Amino acid sequence: MTEEKVARINELYHKSKTAEGLTDAEKKEQAKLRQEYLQAIRKNVKRTLDNTVVEYPDGTIKNLKEVGGSYAIDK
Repeated sequence: MTEEKVARINELYHKSKTAEGLTDAEKKEQAKLRQEYLQAIRKNVKRTLDNTVVEYPDGTIKNLKEVGGSYAIDK
């Protein structure tokens, strides 16, 4: 997600709080941008979890996915 898109999300949010409000087209744009933003967050969290390891007291190290299976974020 680019900084421009995040800035646009913020612009639309602030405009929605004014007396003017959002047009139907802007509401659709806002919904689309929010979904894109959430997908980017989910992707980053999944990437972080995929690179997380668990170290056991005996010194063995396993990837988190090997330990716990799939993540709720995959759904």
